[in-house]
Amino acid sequence: MGTTTGQRLVGRDGELQTLFGHLDGVGTRGRAVGLLGEPGVGKSALQAEAVEQARSLGFTVLTARGSQSETHLPYASLHQVLRPLLPRADRLPAMQREALLACFAMSDPHEVNPFFTFLAVLELLVDAAGQAPVLVCLDDLHWMDRPSIDALAFVIRRVVSERVVVLCTSRPETLPFADAHTVEWMELGGIDEASAAALLTARAPGLSPTVRERVLRQARGNPLALLEFATALESGRHGWTELDEDLPMTTRLERAFAARAEHLGPAVRAILTVAAVDDGDDINDVLAAAQILHGAPLDRGAAQPAFEHGLLTVAGERCRIAHPLVGSALRQAMPPVERQQAHEALAVVLVAHPDRAVWHRAAAVSGRDERVAAELEQAADNAQRRGAVASAAAWLERAAALSPDPQAQAARLLSAAELGYQLGRFDQVEQIKTQVAGMTLRPRDRSRLTWLEGVFHDGSTGEPAEVRRLVDMARHATAGQDLELAMQLLVGAARRVWWRDPGEALRHEVVLAARQVGVAAHDPRLLAIYALAESTEQAPVVIEQLARWPADAGGRADLAGLLGIAAFCTGDFRRAVAFLSTPVQELRTQGRMSLLAEALAIRAWGEIYLGVFDAASSADEAMRLADETGQSLWAATARIAVALIDAVGRGWDTRHDLLAEAEHVARRTPNAASSLLAGVQLARGIAELGADRHEQAHAELRRVFQPADPAFQRMQQVWTISYLADAAVRTGRRAEARSVLGAMEQLAGGSPAMGSIIALEYSRAVLADRASAEPLFRAALHGAAGHLPWHRARVELAYGSWLRRQRRVVESRDPLRAARGAFDAVGARTWAQRADQELRATGERGWQPTSNPRELLSPQEAQIAELAAQGLSNREIGQRLFLSHRTVSSHLYRMFPKLGITSRNQLAAALQSTDASRD
Repeated sequence: MGTTTGQRLVGRDGELQTLFGHLDGVGTRGRAVGLLGEPGVGKSALQAEAVEQARSLGFTVLTARGSQSETHLPYASLHQVLRPLLPRADRLPAMQREALLACFAMSDPHEVNPFFTFLAVLELLVDAAGQAPVLVCLDDLHWMDRPSIDALAFVIRRVVSERVVVLCTSRPETLPFADAHTVEWMELGGIDEASAAALLTARAPGLSPTVRERVLRQARGNPLALLEFATALESGRHGWTELDEDLPMTTRLERAFAARAEHLGPAVRAILTVAAVDDGDDINDVLAAAQILHGAPLDRGAAQPAFEHGLLTVAGERCRIAHPLVGSALRQAMPPVERQQAHEALAVVLVAHPDRAVWHRAAAVSGRDERVAAELEQAADNAQRRGAVASAAAWLERAAALSPDPQAQAARLLSAAELGYQLGRFDQVEQIKTQVAGMTLRPRDRSRLTWLEGVFHDGSTGEPAEVRRLVDMARHATAGQDLELAMQLLVGAARRVWWRDPGEALRHEVVLAARQVGVAAHDPRLLAIYALAESTEQAPVVIEQLARWPADAGGRADLAGLLGIAAFCTGDFRRAVAFLSTPVQELRTQGRMSLLAEALAIRAWGEIYLGVFDAASSADEAMRLADETGQSLWAATARIAVALIDAVGRGWDTRHDLLAEAEHVARRTPNAASSLLAGVQLARGIAELGADRHEQAHAELRRVFQPADPAFQRMQQVWTISYLADAAVRTGRRAEARSVLGAMEQLAGGSPAMGSIIALEYSRAVLADRASAEPLFRAALHGAAGHLPWHRARVELAYGSWLRRQRRVVESRDPLRAARGAFDAVGARTWAQRADQELRATGERGWQPTSNPRELLSPQEAQIAELAAQGLSNREIGQRLFLSHRTVSSHLYRMFPKLGITSRNQLAAALQSTDASRD
């Protein structure tokens, strides 16, 4: 549906200039651009102009158009995009190739991880871009199937370094990508009055002044409406002289298209009816089904009136409805019986495509039908094996709707909810849970529903009543000897307790219920429950049992993850990092990005509490993966970690954007607010301490210890007390801080956890009076902090500062120099400068921070450099980090000058030398 006069698009010079500029700049930056606007506003016409321009510039152009009839068909749109590139699939790594072919049902499907499919798509596009720049056009994105959208979103987030431009069109009411920032959206309104008048004159010059004025008024600058309304009013089609101008534009355009088809003969109407509900584009299938519907032989000639009236388009063997509004107009005009007959005819024709055929059979039945429901369930299983989990969930819900047996209906709905949980679509899970709760369930399905009640996610409520309900359900499961379910429920309850403290009594109830299950004392689930619910009280038991487990949990990544959580929550950070490294490695190999983001986020905080401030190790990747998989809670957790690392390394004077984003998540997730906000306050407090703004630091950190403050978090207080002690000493609040320290000592009890011991030993020394301070400083230096450079350096800085203030200037220099060197070595630039300021106060001058080229690398570049230095190929690095091999190559090319090298063979030595320069 064009908006052209001659060779130019009317009224769109600015938009065309922007789009052509993106094409011209593809050599320096890949990007994704989207056109938003109501139907008929000219999105597709602009896209067509961009296609023509791209081809003239030598681009490879790949196209796909979404269709309302295809939204259930997994990877349908992606197949349109990749059809020209599929012959290159044999060049892909085996795992990616098998995943891609399986998703298109071009090989025997096994259990496919969709992220390997996504990587295969990325590699095909990037390889094509190596030969010529690529333009990917996605028209009517809002009608594309969910698996295709997920795959394309994955690719779009990774094309910034490639010669790839993605151009999408979508309606404004529906943004298909969960992250609105994935695409640079341009909102299209109608064209201006002068352009509208010019377009109308060019395309309908014979209109009377009265009709012309009416068309311009009704169309409101919508190019498609200008043309359709002019044709309809000029021809006097039925109903158009009384058209209600208050109707939505979409409705009026649909009526215009419906009017075109009204007077066509029965044969072409049968073809249009089938095409409007078809989920494919093969003209032979359409003609065969229409022949069944019409009851007489049909050939292509029968469809000619539909082509002439602009209702159908054909290219070779491919036949499509000309515009989405044509399809919706035809479907709305169909009597229900006629629509069912069209679906039934397609089901007969598509016998070679069983999944498509069963979908049409389902659309053809008017009541419940167990045979069709069972076929849909099988199709859902096929879709899941192909990695199309979203499609599988939709098919299961449709199967449930057709199930005559209420228990079978509930079972299928629960299967859909379980897939929804796997996808992170928690609203869908909650809706299905509510629907199923009042239904009669089989015993196994009642357990499945109960399991869904217990799982923890971003939207879980941490209300005390909800925690108590989970505990009660767990006790009921224990009584029924369903111990697996009982432990699952209690892990869910304990996770809620960590994020939002419901009070001592309820915390203890969770622990007692876990003991009553009767699992082994070393069971990782039990240890995780203990640590999450009663971190300090259960710390001795948990740490004793953790010591009996090997670091890889015997090769069981799921158990290692639970052990890592148990270690982290009790403050045994060294074991936490070790345990969590096993699931990180395993989840990365499996491509399970959602769980990987969570494991990386927790590990990042374990590293931070150990004094390892390297965003490249966990935090930055956790943030990117959590964003990509829609996990706002873990994305916020990782954002705080990245901001804190930044505070230690470079410092910042203004409010950090990442912290503001994390606070926004906390406000939207009140049941997780305390833990997130406690982290935010710690990051801000450390930043203020690094900048010697002690009053501000105290104000930020004090909030974590005030029970009425949203940032109050029971266990994180203990790990924050040492920083509060620093701020208190410098602001004359030593006595107040000693009172807080006493409360923390009582809370920690005799915990053997490293995190508690380090924090308390440091705080006792810093807050001590003159007579007792020195032995406490020496005890801290030889205690738990002694083998951790960051923590030892903090003790040395505090001790050296104390010595200087006692006028023991010469003695103060050794610990201050040691602190400065250690801070510089771990990348804590702001803290090294603090130590240097103390040394300058003793009369020592001349120090300069170590120049470290590695600091010029982004976190992702540093991660790539480390993997390349280990000998991994670009493809291996790409698969591990979910990037294309060409992106890895580009990163390496850009980082070589930063490190002062010219080849990857020099990487290991360069990284070692930068590390050595800080020792």
